[in-house]
Amino acid sequence: MTPAISAAKKARVVFSVHEYSHDPGTPSYGEEAARALGQDAARVFKTLLVEVNGDNRKLAVAVVPVSGQLDLKAMAIAIKAKKVAMASPEDAERATGYVVGGISPLGQKKRLPVVVDNSAAGFDSIYISAGKRGLEIELSANDLCRITGAIQASLVRL
Repeated sequence: MTPAISAAKKARVVFSVHEYSHDPGTPSYGEEAARALGQDAARVFKTLLVEVNGDNRKLAVAVVPVSGQLDLKAMAIAIKAKKVAMASPEDAERATGYVVGGISPLGQKKRLPVVVDNSAAGFDSIYISAGKRGLEIELSANDLCRITGAIQASLVRL
């Protein structure tokens, strides 16, 4: 059991866990998950960390569909920052307690601000990492936002 699964259980939300065989050579963890689960990449979400205002100790979490790219300006606006940049993999792993490719917005070591792309609301349920490569949690976007204290905003670059 991962901290992400524990967080979902503790919150008493309806969720299911989906496991698949992870290929260590895959170039895109999110696309691999969508393919392995037979899901549209717009319904499978990736967890990205950004550093806020050039401070690698101040991080925030963006949850965006695998099919899209994070718009850094939109993320900065959503969290009321001057600017954001992608966090280094080392900083992301240190702050969350997860390895890249398995970072979940749930059960992170340190509570960080979370923004979920508003496209998530268009699905009855979405898929997010369950805290390790090859493991996904399916739950509603509303439950994800409630558990993490997330806000929703348009985060995907058009």
